[in-house]
Amino acid sequence: MAEAKNVTFETIMSDLKARKFAPVYFLMGDESYYIDKIADYIAENVLQPEERDFNQSVLFGSEVTAVQIADTARRYPMMSDYQVLIVKEAQNIKNTEALEKYLKAPMPSTILVMCHKNGAVDGRKREYLKAIQASGVLFESKKLKERDLPVFIERYLKAREVSIDPKSTQMIADNIGADLSRLTGELDKVILSLSEKDRRVTPQIVEDQIGVSKEFNGYELRDAIVNKNVYKANQIIKYFDENPKAGSIYSFLPLLFSYFQNLMIAYYAPNNKSQETVAEWLDFKNPWFAKDYMTGMRNYTGMKVMQIISKIREIDAKSKGLDNPNTPPGELMKELIFYILH
Repeated sequence: MAEAKNVTFETIMSDLKARKFAPVYFLMGDESYYIDKIADYIAENVLQPEERDFNQSVLFGSEVTAVQIADTARRYPMMSDYQVLIVKEAQNIKNTEALEKYLKAPMPSTILVMCHKNGAVDGRKREYLKAIQASGVLFESKKLKERDLPVFIERYLKAREVSIDPKSTQMIADNIGADLSRLTGELDKVILSLSEKDRRVTPQIVEDQIGVSKEFNGYELRDAIVNKNVYKANQIIKYFDENPKAGSIYSFLPLLFSYFQNLMIAYYAPNNKSQETVAEWLDFKNPWFAKDYMTGMRNYTGMKVMQIISKIREIDAKSKGLDNPNTPPGELMKELIFYILH
């Protein structure tokens, strides 16, 4: 059995599609998307439709005990090679002793899928984790980092024979964020809107299908700030001030903080004159995404970047009501943008 650190969503799915099944799949973590994808694939593909009535069960951790799960897992399949037992909300199981005992000698004809969401198993339960890993697949589904969203979007679309330009990628990433279930839902909607003759995602399509203005959005605001385009930045801020449903300080502060935080890191790259080196230093898969940091280092000194990061934190606190009795978000954003650009 491979170590937990080598188990990925891709390796699990590859084995499942090759019908190489493990007796236990323990799927845990903060990102429900991968947990659901693996569990759904097993539920829909291991057994034939006519086999499922007698050989496939779904239990909920809040409604059953570890003893009941273990007893069910020890049953033999009826007129089938396997029985599939999916336990949802496994994080709600109180006492795991009976499961630990089962995991030491799992039934080879049972495929037990434990869906443990909203975090990983308490590290103090080492014996439980060892038993899981010894008998099957232990997989931790972690939240995707904001910087990895563009790569996820590009790969998701490429797998469906759809291309996308970097601007459209960043527009989607900035607007949707790291909720993969919502993100893939929006991407699927975009894919359905494409014609068979033209499988490219453009800023116009993003605007039409997701509702992100191709001229006034987080990507364009960041671009204006990176390039110190005062007029364009003020245009965008004015647009959002007049159209609060299109965007607000609460959505743009993390975007700006992330950029300037990475810009500060870029200054410490071994060779910050090389775009490829800066991309590697910032752990970007595509060197193209380091372009804005090369421009940023030309337009902002290291000292100014440190001051901007401090100012963003101050504005963030004020936006939450700290030392700010009545200044509206729009005015706070104008104050921040003025500080950054002057």
